[in-house]
Amino acid sequence: MIDVKQNNDEKHGSFEAIIDGNRAGLMTYTWAGEDRFIIDHTEVEEAYNGKGVGKEMLIKAVEFARENGKKIIPLCPFAKATFQKNEDLRDVL
Repeated sequence: MIDVKQNNDEKHGSFEAIIDGNRAGLMTYTWAGEDRFIIDHTEVEEAYNGKGVGKEMLIKAVEFARENGKKIIPLCPFAKATFQKNEDLRDVL
C-alpha cells in the first residue's frame, strides 16, 4: 500500500510517497498566488518504478486541489503526461 503525506508551507510543498516505511517517491510544487500551484518535479525511487507511485502522488495533489478550490499547473513532464492520459483529473487544470 502506498501512503502519501503532504508537506506544505506558504511558498512550496510536496507529496511524499511511503511504502513499508521507505520513501518511494516525491512530488514537489510551488505556489503561484493563493489559488494555484505548479507541480514542478516528480521522482520515484528506482525500486518502485512501475508501481503507480507517481500517479498516487498526483491523485493526492488533485484531491488536495479539489478540496481546497485550487488549480494545478503541471510543469513537470510526468504530471503533464498523466493529466493528458486521465481526463477525469483535468477539472483542476
